[in-house]
Amino acid sequence: MRANHCRTGPRLRRLAALAGTLLASYAPVQAQQAPAHMGLPTVALYGPCLPSGKAYLRARIRGAVRLDVDLRGRALSCEGGPRLDGSGIRMGFEGRVGPGKRRMRMVFGIDGAKAGRPGRELPTNLTVIFEGEKLLFATQGDGNCTVDRLTQKRIAAPGRPAREAYLIVAHGFCIAPANDITGRRRILVATFDFAGRADLNTG
Repeated sequence: MRANHCRTGPRLRRLAALAGTLLASYAPVQAQQAPAHMGLPTVALYGPCLPSGKAYLRARIRGAVRLDVDLRGRALSCEGGPRLDGSGIRMGFEGRVGPGKRRMRMVFGIDGAKAGRPGRELPTNLTVIFEGEKLLFATQGDGNCTVDRLTQKRIAAPGRPAREAYLIVAHGFCIAPANDITGRRRILVATFDFAGRADLNTG
């Protein structure tokens, strides 16, 4: 038991660090300064979904949380852009799910995705956040989930000359669970599909 604890400690510290990095990258200043006892920041994604209403998020989640997610149109908020380290594309989706209308955010970090290019079998990091519940699940590294099909189509991005906007459509799956930051609960996102907008640097 003690040996197992020694192996688990560093892993949980890495998860906690990942959680902090992700939340800091999305939360505005006032949310980052909220007291720790208030739980995860309850901020919304303010980035645009597709104006046509064609954005969607579907996912099959099992384990500590059991949900069949099907969000689209006005029920869905989106944000997309380059990953913080420049290694690919990050897509975020948020909406209320399940009988209790829990506010959930899913963030996909797609390794190797390039602006304007289709992709296959792209390693993907996945984080699932239940806002205001002190509940965050994250995969460790990019090897547990895969976007097996990704297409991109350039769309209009008025008033943003230094960026290009793309319709990103992806299908994927996970082969290993995402753990919460305590290490006591886990979920498996068996399949996921999404369509959203990403604004990517071109200069």
